[in-house]
Amino acid sequence: MVEDEHVLARNIAEGLRDAGFAVDIALDGASALTKIDLVEYDVVVLDRDLPRVHGDAVCRAITLRSASSRVIMLTAAAEVDDRVAGLSIGADDYLPKPFAFAELVARIRALARRRPAAPPVLVNADLTVDTARRTVSRSGRPISLTRKEFGVLEELLLAGGAVVSAEQLIDRVWDEHLDAFSNIVQVTVGRLRRKLGYPPLIHTIIGTGYRI
Repeated sequence: MVEDEHVLARNIAEGLRDAGFAVDIALDGASALTKIDLVEYDVVVLDRDLPRVHGDAVCRAITLRSASSRVIMLTAAAEVDDRVAGLSIGADDYLPKPFAFAELVARIRALARRRPAAPPVLVNADLTVDTARRTVSRSGRPISLTRKEFGVLEELLLAGGAVVSAEQLIDRVWDEHLDAFSNIVQVTVGRLRRKLGYPPLIHTIIGTGYRI
């Protein structure tokens, strides 16, 4: 979330977290550029009129640096020419301020589904995960997961058997506000293992991470 109005940025981020997203905040264009160099974001919600580095320049940088990150550009200007200009520099969507929060959530989800790395249904042995409906079943038995448990399971399945580190899970499922010394990943994986049942699907690779 790139927005220079502190209160608005915080309120939007809190709402998105409540909707199940992991959210980082940048309050200016320069901070946004630093963050996109470190994390491959699914969607960047980008205010156009930013201090230090203009939103247009940030959008162009995202287009050049990332093949998968999608951009929703926010602006107070609602003229057609402004929308066309935003889309012409690489934005995937355009939302004029003020906007309905529910619409922002719907647009983020729509763009996130366009990422090529996320098939609608993930299958591993007798485990089936429907990423669109956010449902999980094993041998036909429905399994109820929290948003974070579902996020961890989805990332492990998308890795295709490769090891996923705790740091990668934090980047993809949580956000920058998570305490670096927290054991939340270990706790979440432990709960997820128990819910998935026997035989165990998630394996701990000591000193490296987790894999399915």
